[in-house]
Amino acid sequence: MDYYAHLTESRKQSVKEHLQGTAKLAEKFAAKFGSADWGYYCGLLHDIGKYSSEFQRKIQENPDLRVDHSTAGAQVSNELGAYYSLMSYCIAGHHAGLPDCGRKGVSASLLGRLEKKVCDYSEYKKEIEIPKITTEPFAPEQVADFDFSLSTFIRMLYSCLVDADFLDTEQFMSGGVAQRDSGENMENLLLRFKEHIATWLEDWDDRTINGRRSEILRNCLEQGKSCKGLFQLTVPTGGGKTISSMAFALQHAVKNQMDRIIYVIPYTSIIEQNAQVFREILGNENVLENHSNVDYESSEEFKPMQLAAENWDKPIVVTTNVQFFESLYANKSSKCRKLHNIANSVIIFDEAQMLPTNYLKPCIAIMEELLQRYGASIVLCTATQPALLPFFHGKQTVRELCPRREEQFQFFERVTYQNMGTVTEENMIENLCQEGQALCIVNTRKRAQRLYEQLRGEGIYHLSTSMYPLHRRRVLNEIRSRIKEKDKKCIVISTSLVEAGVDLDFKSVYRELAGVDSMIQAAGRCNRNGNRDKKESVVHIFQWEDKEHIPGQQQQIDTTKSLLAEGKDITTLEHITEYFRRLYHIRGGSLDKKDILDKFKDRDYHFATVAREFNLIEENSVTVYVNREPEAEELLQEIRQKGLTKGLMRKAGKYCVNVYRGDGRKEMLFEKMYRAGMLRLVVDGAQDFYELTDKEQYLENTGMKLDVELGGMILI
Repeated sequence: MDYYAHLTESRKQSVKEHLQGTAKLAEKFAAKFGSADWGYYCGLLHDIGKYSSEFQRKIQENPDLRVDHSTAGAQVSNELGAYYSLMSYCIAGHHAGLPDCGRKGVSASLLGRLEKKVCDYSEYKKEIEIPKITTEPFAPEQVADFDFSLSTFIRMLYSCLVDADFLDTEQFMSGGVAQRDSGENMENLLLRFKEHIATWLEDWDDRTINGRRSEILRNCLEQGKSCKGLFQLTVPTGGGKTISSMAFALQHAVKNQMDRIIYVIPYTSIIEQNAQVFREILGNENVLENHSNVDYESSEEFKPMQLAAENWDKPIVVTTNVQFFESLYANKSSKCRKLHNIANSVIIFDEAQMLPTNYLKPCIAIMEELLQRYGASIVLCTATQPALLPFFHGKQTVRELCPRREEQFQFFERVTYQNMGTVTEENMIENLCQEGQALCIVNTRKRAQRLYEQLRGEGIYHLSTSMYPLHRRRVLNEIRSRIKEKDKKCIVISTSLVEAGVDLDFKSVYRELAGVDSMIQAAGRCNRNGNRDKKESVVHIFQWEDKEHIPGQQQQIDTTKSLLAEGKDITTLEHITEYFRRLYHIRGGSLDKKDILDKFKDRDYHFATVAREFNLIEENSVTVYVNREPEAEELLQEIRQKGLTKGLMRKAGKYCVNVYRGDGRKEMLFEKMYRAGMLRLVVDGAQDFYELTDKEQYLENTGMKLDVELGGMILI
């Protein structure tokens, strides 16, 4: 009997051919972290269940037959014991996802799968010889947490297997004509980059901003020749950290023969800007932008990018904190395919202070694994460097890439801070009325709307997430245009969304008391280009007289208050570090909010559970589609006709506002709007996606109203 893995109308791939093809690819991928034999083993045994007569009947006669072909290789591996049993997770989960270890009798768990009765697959022994494992995943005495390191190894091995499986299958199904393009090599990219910055490097005048930027850039290029490890680039706002960090990364990748550079950024707004900069310098075909707002599926022209997004097979990858860390704790093949391509990479965390506090410990733990066992180098890049070193278990040293750091910060000081103390809204309005061009950042959307309504008039603008992204972008463009005309009034009331990745330059900034890093980011919108004297460029720090609790921000605010009460200058490097030290101490156990690290203990690993629980964005909200533009109406009709596909959801995002829902004890805006008949489901079954039916609930100047009028009452 012939045993086939895949069939088309014109071609057949035998199980042996598929196993050997997958094994060779997985071997190559796992070799990057010294485990080639493990990769080869997983690839060779993952589909031995296809040697059953039942599976052959399914593939050749009746595709509707349900036949489990994934459990067979897992059972064989488990019977071999020792390290072989670890590969049971990978093989059992290569379609359904890495399972929890669980317990016997639970069908979805690994132990349940290992006791499952499956079809006879013993024919595999005639064609497949089980290979030997000759290496250990790592030396046990070299790890701080053996179980966590082992669980990470399993997930990395799983990545090698599922990517190899996809690629070998794709190669067969496409007849070897898949449109993949891995981009240019690092040597070529470094040459191209150096050509771009050649004239900048010639500026040695450290009395000018450009001269200082060039000094930082030259030092990053030189430090790029260092051996692998942990680095930080602590550069003041305006110091050119985007280009300098890429200079380091390219030089470092070439020096250490590394495969790619992964740029991890907290906000999509910054991603779009940085990715565009990198594309202009290094070429479109070499830069993969991978986040929820990017749609490579809409055109055949983007087919190579769509394929590269599946496994990050490009030399430069620009992605989000969410995409990066959630993939590293995922269990499904679609998210895990890329993980082996993180090995032997330079990973830059831009705005490193934005690493998710609720998951800081598991994030640091996985970063340390990448550093110590997967050949990565990491760069923590920010103006407000968080105090992360104490969270690394090993004796991790960090190397600073910014030359004369303290002096650079003094040179780039462009503002004067003033503490206004406690103010009322009336006081604030009086101050803002006397300004020509000023930005006022507050901590809540309600406060932003209220201040705007009291100020509204020519040259007064509002920005917050109450406005859908396309609306915000238009307002931002109008603000930028108005700021350039120095004699025109421009007062902006905003929430914190303007603090990073938004290029605005005001004469004055007012910032409600918040975390130290937020206030320093806010100051970066004042005298941004250094065209005014710093004494004329004032950042006013204030607190409201009517106190309000700010969920998710209160500990940051309290930590800042404690530093200010002690008379500390919160803008100095020393006190920025102290702020983070105190904040992390206060957070304590909540730095691993879901106890992620405890779910990998005593060889009882909870891959599926952790994948469900590790969500960096956990807003208890629903998505509301605002249909007030012709393009929005066309898109809505397309969604109703075709259903809510991933591609259409991406397009819809630019017309959406997130609205908070209650927790059963407290009714929030969503419940009030729904009760007032202002919302309806866009498509049946999509319980978190609604259309705004009451157009008066969305205002041109401030976006979604945060109160609801119901029968003569106003619900706030």
